[in-house]
Amino acid sequence: MDLVLNAADYYFFTPHVYSASWSEDDPFRQLISLFVVTNLGALAIYFLFGSVSYYFVFDHSLMKHPQFLENQVRREIVYSVQSMPWISIPTVALFFAEVRGFSRLYDNIDSSPFGWFGVILSMFSFLFFTDMCIYWIHRFLHHKLFYKRFHKPHHIWKVTTPFASHAFHPIDGFMQSLPYHIYPFLFPLHKITYLGLYIFVNIWTVSIHDGDYRVPKLLKHVINGSAHHTDHHLFFDYNYGQYFTLWDKIGGSYKNPSSFEGNGPHVLCKKLEDAQKVHDSKLSENGRIENGKNK
Repeated sequence: MDLVLNAADYYFFTPHVYSASWSEDDPFRQLISLFVVTNLGALAIYFLFGSVSYYFVFDHSLMKHPQFLENQVRREIVYSVQSMPWISIPTVALFFAEVRGFSRLYDNIDSSPFGWFGVILSMFSFLFFTDMCIYWIHRFLHHKLFYKRFHKPHHIWKVTTPFASHAFHPIDGFMQSLPYHIYPFLFPLHKITYLGLYIFVNIWTVSIHDGDYRVPKLLKHVINGSAHHTDHHLFFDYNYGQYFTLWDKIGGSYKNPSSFEGNGPHVLCKKLEDAQKVHDSKLSENGRIENGKNK
């Protein structure tokens, strides 16, 4: 995060915001700047990728599903925007620790224990580590002692849109993001790689809420995509994973998505649409018969 902070200082904060006498290394200034940068960045990622997904990927026919709420898109956005500043408070504390040099992030490839191979390896280990941690944190949040207070607000959305991706209670949102932040304190990670992965996981979070259930056939039972996560929202006790199905299979919580079995939300929407067409056709036919009798 120091790369982002340095760029923000150079192009914006130092020339336009802060007094020239206020050192860029001042801890209080860094905390303020990190809070601003974190929130603006989160909003930019959320609205940019959420909007692209909503308008070009999300199947709007799902909005006809009986469990799709009135004004749901607006409610998802409002809830997300209200939660983000609170989620960012502990997040900024961890970013601050990174900036002050307490993490194992490094600048140069030469600092990697295994060179370029170490950089590539760290990408896979990051995904494996965070997927494992999020699975257990997510499952923990479904425990009856915590679910109603912290995780239930996210399960209001049964049939989600991309804008539900960040609509969490602040504690829930931070807990499920925690593995991303603690990884670089435990394992070496290149700073650019970390920024790229951080953006990727936010895009992924949008994608598993986007209602597009298509997955390459070979990966259907490996990747935890939107189809799997939709069934998590609908059926509650299944598919807690983030990227992969591995931990759900280990933990006994894997469920083959209903959409893969021809019984997903799209199918129900199509049945309801067809039933409505039949109903309208009968009304139209009855109307013609009544008009004929009246004549």
